Amino acid sequence: MAGIDFKIPTVLTSEELMEKAFHRASKIYKNGTNTLDTRKKTALAKVTAAGDIVVTALSGYVDRFPRIEKEDDFFPQLVDIVIGIDGYKKSLGAVNWCATKAEKLKNDTLKEIRRTKDPEIIEATRRGFYGRLNSYVDRISDDLLFLQEAKNKFRKLPAIDPAVPTIVVAGFPNVGKSNLVTVMSTAEPEIAPYPFTTKGIIVGHIEDDWRKYQIVDTPGLLDREFEKRNDIEKQAVLALRYLTDVMLFVIDPSETCGFKLDVQEKLLKNVQENFQGVPIIVAESKCDILKTGNGRLFFSAQTGENMEALTDIVIKEMREINRRKAVEAEVE
Repeated sequence: MAGIDFKIPTVLTSEELMEKAFHRASKIYKNGTNTLDTRKKTALAKVTAAGDIVVTALSGYVDRFPRIEKEDDFFPQLVDIVIGIDGYKKSLGAVNWCATKAEKLKNDTLKEIRRTKDPEIIEATRRGFYGRLNSYVDRISDDLLFLQEAKNKFRKLPAIDPAVPTIVVAGFPNVGKSNLVTVMSTAEPEIAPYPFTTKGIIVGHIEDDWRKYQIVDTPGLLDREFEKRNDIEKQAVLALRYLTDVMLFVIDPSETCGFKLDVQEKLLKNVQENFQGVPIIVAESKCDILKTGNGRLFFSAQTGENMEALTDIVIKEMREINRRKAVEAEVE
């Protein structure tokens, strides 16, 4: 699974953009009825071409980079961590400013050339246009570099659809989470890149009649205590809160995962504190090795024992979430 595809074009540097504009303009020559007419038509065409290339490119960047508006959501939170929403909006604003200035400069220059009957003034006006256009684009050189870097980072964001109801799987490494996602999914789960994990996150889908849910395992994010993370990892965990409709916390009572049961219980408590308001289903894995008999849900992704029952419980919880959201939407 690749990152989210926004069809963002490659962002040229200020030097590359001006080189493209001036190179295109340098190729242009128009025949007129006399020397003055030839000069005027050629100058008008050169100014139009150079101006249009700059305006079209910059406007295209503004139009095709994604709008990041609502910050209380998974994707904007993720963008803020990885790219920085303030810098992102500032750079898009600067590029938009330059496109507007370039368009006005082009139109004003064309009017001036049309009014002029002096070949020397025509050439001076065209050269002046080139200089001012270059000056405008040069002022946003850092913003163009920022946006090209942002484009590369967008490509690495996980292709998770925040609009699809989502189950997030949590628990220590090796407790059986990835196997669980594989068995629960109706198709082979895919690996998606994620900025804060050494491994890619695992994204599967569960079919429920006409509905579809995402089930996501995030190795490296929800497998240690919140307080032991760096600031960026903490933000990433908080961003997950906006994505998570239901959490499935997996405990390995056999301790073959390499973590003692009391440490796993401590992590569960930590996750519960940081995901307040999110329904959390707790299930014990590897029941083919050990059954505690403590009344908790248990399953074995290895043998398939109780997997159908666990899936039914997850689907029931997701249906309730959907029902609640529908009621809230009607009230609004």
